[in-house]
Amino acid sequence: MNGFKVVIPARMGSSRFYGKPLVPILGRAMVLRVVDQALSANADEVIVATDHADIAQVVNDAGFNAHMTDEHHPSGTDRIAQVAIERAWADDAIVVNVQGDEPAIAPDLIRAVAQALHDDADCVMATAAHPLHTTVDFFNPNMVKVVLDNQKRALYFSRAPMPYPRDWLRAQADELPEQLPDDLPALRHMGIYAYRVGFLKRYGALPVSVLEQIESLEQLRVLAHGEKISVYISHQAAAPGVDTPEDVAVVETYLKPHL
Repeated sequence: MNGFKVVIPARMGSSRFYGKPLVPILGRAMVLRVVDQALSANADEVIVATDHADIAQVVNDAGFNAHMTDEHHPSGTDRIAQVAIERAWADDAIVVNVQGDEPAIAPDLIRAVAQALHDDADCVMATAAHPLHTTVDFFNPNMVKVVLDNQKRALYFSRAPMPYPRDWLRAQADELPEQLPDDLPALRHMGIYAYRVGFLKRYGALPVSVLEQIESLEQLRVLAHGEKISVYISHQAAAPGVDTPEDVAVVETYLKPHL
């Protein structure tokens, strides 16, 4: 495939962890570690989209590219759209949204999601998912599930357990097994997206959908308006990210063998 771009949204004012992009991860600011992973994916261009001058300075001082964006964007997608528009990227360019709190994200995953969108011309977006194996994860509303059609395009995303294994559940005793049946195509959505720039430019004008509001899942707006999302199936679970200060030690432990 031709090249792709990566934009890393990095907000200073996280409600659970103020200043998160600048927290040191094994001695290096987290946002810089995310940039490192994106560059390792062989992206043509990597931009940190931020709302704060301190983040921009750290990124620029390290020799990377920061882009100042509106602090009032309702989502990371809107922040990325601002970058694409102001940098006049071509409508057919592919942009991958890599979250700024995922310093351990696999470069292969970034590249695979870009490739999935490149390979399916009818899709405006691509994302990733990995198989679920345990009933605890399957019924956990914090683990978003996705079901696919035969072309590996998303039919629906939900916090509810799906596809719902009715007959298997009926056959169980009072206590559920720890493992899901092997033939259940249960997939956990992974929070990485690739977009075509032409779609990004019109995304902000799409009305918020009822399903998006009910599930609190932004990607449902795309499906509700009849657009298609390609889904790359990874056979590795997502690397740990940083949501709270307690997550820093977990991520550092995960990263040490990989550095």
